[in-house]
Amino acid sequence: MNYSIRGQQIEVTDALREYVEKKLSRLERYFEAPTSDLNVTLSVTRDLHGVEVTIPMPGLLLRAEDRSKDMYASVDAVVDKLERQIRKHKTKVNRKFRQRHDGGLKQLFTDGDAAHSAVQVQEQEDELELVRTKRFTLKPMDVEEAILQMNMIGHNFFVFSNADTKEVNVVYRRNDGRYGLIEQG
Repeated sequence: MNYSIRGQQIEVTDALREYVEKKLSRLERYFEAPTSDLNVTLSVTRDLHGVEVTIPMPGLLLRAEDRSKDMYASVDAVVDKLERQIRKHKTKVNRKFRQRHDGGLKQLFTDGDAAHSAVQVQEQEDELELVRTKRFTLKPMDVEEAILQMNMIGHNFFVFSNADTKEVNVVYRRNDGRYGLIEQG
């Protein structure tokens, strides 16, 4: 794996770089072929040490982030989150394939080692259960009005029809308290 590790408002020391690479190398056992670059961003904001990792893959983007008082604990938490994502995705892909075919999928991920087999069995039993569906008409509005609507209903995101672009957009509240906008690509 190729690691791209950068720091925001923090110097990435050799010891920190080695720790991040060592922990992320645990993920190699899940991949059949070498993956592209792993992008790691380390940051410090208001005494919180943040780690964000993205792993771009064909048809899939794995991403996890964590913030805590300790950078090393944040790295550990991000690796755990990525492992759960990988196992969950693998289970989902395999389940869908078994429903359509009876065998022979060239898997995106390998099985990892036998120590995780009990966890994998447990995750295969976990169903992705849809508990609620909402249908509503999107009212055209500008971004500022969408943020006001989101705050008024007390949600962390709001889907709306952008009056300026005529496209469906999403505004959301970021962890730092500011707002973000997701547009169609």
